[in-house]
Amino acid sequence: MIELDPIEARALGCLIEKEITTPEYYPMTLNALLNACNQKSNRDPVVTYEEEDLADALDRLRGKQLLTTLTGGGNRVPKYGHRLQERLNLGRREIALLCELLLRGPQTLGELKDRAGRMHRFSDTDEVERCLTGMDFVKALPRQPGTKEPRWAQLLSGEPPVIAYAHEQAAHASAERSDRVTQLEAEVAELRQRLDDLERQMIRVNQLFS
Repeated sequence: MIELDPIEARALGCLIEKEITTPEYYPMTLNALLNACNQKSNRDPVVTYEEEDLADALDRLRGKQLLTTLTGGGNRVPKYGHRLQERLNLGRREIALLCELLLRGPQTLGELKDRAGRMHRFSDTDEVERCLTGMDFVKALPRQPGTKEPRWAQLLSGEPPVIAYAHEQAAHASAERSDRVTQLEAEVAELRQRLDDLERQMIRVNQLFS
C-alpha cells in the first residue's frame, strides 16, 4: 500500500495536474513544482513549503518508485514526473479525481465533478460516484453535522483528519445539548418555585378575606 505524507501528496497532485492541464510545462523543474505546491488557488490547505523540504519529499517519492527524474540532454536542470497513474493502473477519470483529492482534501461529489472537470469532463455526479466506488484507496466519510452531503477522501495519506473532526463536532454538539438540557431543567425548577410562592401567597390572601 502506498503511504504519502502531506508534502508528498501535494507534490504528486501538482505533477498530475500539470501533466494534464499544461503538458507543455511537464515534466517540472524543482522551482516550478515548488510554486505549484505553494500556489493559493485550487489548493487546500494553502502551504508555504521550502525548496529543501520539497527536495527531500521528492527523494522519498523516488524511493517509493513514484517519481521519474529527467537529467542531461536538453535539460539544464533536473525535471520531475510522476508514476502514480502507472503504479495504481488508473484511467483518465480516476486520475483526475485522485488529483483533486490530493490537492484539496475531502470533497463532495458535486465539488469533485466541477473541479476535476478541467482534467476530465464528467456527465453527472453519478459518474463521479461510480468512479470513486471502484477505487479501493478512497472512501466516503461520515456526513458531518450541518452538511447535506458526505465528502470523499483519498486514503493514500492515511485516514483523513476530517473523520476525527466529525467525531469532535459530534461530541461538541452532544455537550452543547447536555448543557442546554441542564439549563432548561434549572429554568423549570425556578418556574416551579415561583408557582409555589404564588400559590402560598394566594392561600394567605384567601385566608385574610375569608
